[in-house]
Parts: sequence; structure tokens; C-alpha cells
Amino acid sequence: MATQQTRSLARFMMAPSVILLFVWMIVPLLFTLWFSFQQYNPLNPIRNGVVGFSNYALFYSNPAFLSSILNTLIIVVSVLVITVVGGILLALLLDQPIWGQGIVRILVISPFFVMPPVAALVWKNMIMHPQYGVFADIARFFGAEPIDWFGQHPLTAIILIVAWQWLPFATLILLTSLQSLDGEQKEAAEMDGAGFLSRFIYLTLPHMSRAITVVILIQTIFLLSVYAEILVTTNGGPGYASTNLPFLVYQKALLEFKIGQASAGGVIAVILANIVAFFAMRAVGKNLDK
Repeated sequence: MATQQTRSLARFMMAPSVILLFVWMIVPLLFTLWFSFQQYNPLNPIRNGVVGFSNYALFYSNPAFLSSILNTLIIVVSVLVITVVGGILLALLLDQPIWGQGIVRILVISPFFVMPPVAALVWKNMIMHPQYGVFADIARFFGAEPIDWFGQHPLTAIILIVAWQWLPFATLILLTSLQSLDGEQKEAAEMDGAGFLSRFIYLTLPHMSRAITVVILIQTIFLLSVYAEILVTTNGGPGYASTNLPFLVYQKALLEFKIGQASAGGVIAVILANIVAFFAMRAVGKNLDK
């Protein structure tokens, strides 16, 4: 057991890193909070001044605000469903003894290492293009009319792109959990006459529950800040059909130069992220305590 002296030494050695991390996080947040109460426009600095909660009121009254909140939640929930279900299925497949198993695993995981703007460009110009894309060729092959994904179904297109990027992460975590399942338990279940579906529901899935909750928690934090895929493909349109909260903040800050409103939106985004993270942490904590 660690003595009081060793614990104190550990705290002392960790303190510089913790303080540096705290400062690195809290200083930008404080600046964002300060700017959210200011009327600041870098193109017109003469009109600077404290405006109180006006920026929050203006940001809330923006026609795109409610739709951006809804789109943000739709993206998070949809991508989580696709990646968790798809990750479980891929993990079950990759756990089987197949030829070239190592190469297959590398190919499955490789999309996670592609930068979001690059992935969005590939999907936009090579896969979902209404004339020259792979999906268009498949549709014409079956005699159907190609779909203009970014014009007719922009949010669905964004969800597919983001899910493609995060599916390898979920697969890797779930495969690791699946391979830690005791082989003797599998053999005992098989000897008792349990079929594949019964083993999956009553043995495999409960064993993977902790990994599933961790995947949900980590992905939720990152999915709340999806931005590059929207900028490269739809630019938030048509209208506000694919505008989420981070992209709306970008529009206010770098297109309209309304730094105060953008900062207010950033604070709202932080609050939303903390609310979602709070409930996710509670779900993870209950699962990990089992």
C-alpha cells in the first residue's frame, strides 16, 4: 500500500502538469465568457463596449439557433447508433479466424486516421457526387435516378461521413473488449446448448457493455464539435438544413465578424456539452460500478 509520504510525493510531481492543463483550459474559457458580454467587431473596433446579455439574446433569436441545436443532437444520436451497432457487428466479424485477419483489421481501422476535411472531400467528390460519384454509378446501374445527397439530404450525408470516420474507433474498442471474454465461458455456454444468438444476448453483449458505454461517452464529446465535414461539403445549407451549433458559431465569428455573439454561442455550446457529458458520465458510472 502507498504510504502518506508516497502519495504526497505523487501529488507534488503531478501538480505542475495539472496546473498547466487547468490554465490551458480555463484561460480561453474566461476570454470567451468575457467577449460574450462585449460588443466587439474587429472590422469596427470603435463600437466596443459592454452589452450585458444582449449577445445571448441575439444568438438565441437567430433563425438558425433552434435548428442548429436539433441538428447537433440528430448528428450525435445518429452517428452513435450507426457506430455502436456497426462496431459490434464488425467486432464479431473480425474476431473470427479468417485469412488475412491482420490486414483486414488494418483496413477497417484505417479511416480513423484520415483527417476530417480530407474524408469530407473524398466523399463529396468521389462517392456522393450526383454525376460522377460511386453512389450515382450504382443508382444508374440499377436504373434509378442518382441522388443529390448534399442538396436533397444534406444532414444524412453529414451523418454518413462522420459515422464512416468514427466506426473504426468503436470497432477497435469493442473488438478489444470482445477478445477479453473468457474462452471457457464460451465453451460452457456451447456445451449447455446455447446457440449463437443466445450466447450473444446473455454472454457477449453484457461483457461488452462497459466498452459500449466508454465508446458512447468519448464519441459524444467529439461529435458535439463536428465542423470540418459541414464546412467542406454543405457549408451549413441548403438554408440551415445542415447547420449545427459549432458551425453557427463559426459563421458568426469568421463570416459576420460578430465576436460577441460567437462567444455567446460558444458558451452555450460548452453548457450543452457539459449537460450531455453529465448524463453520459452518470450512465458510464452506473455501468462501471456493476
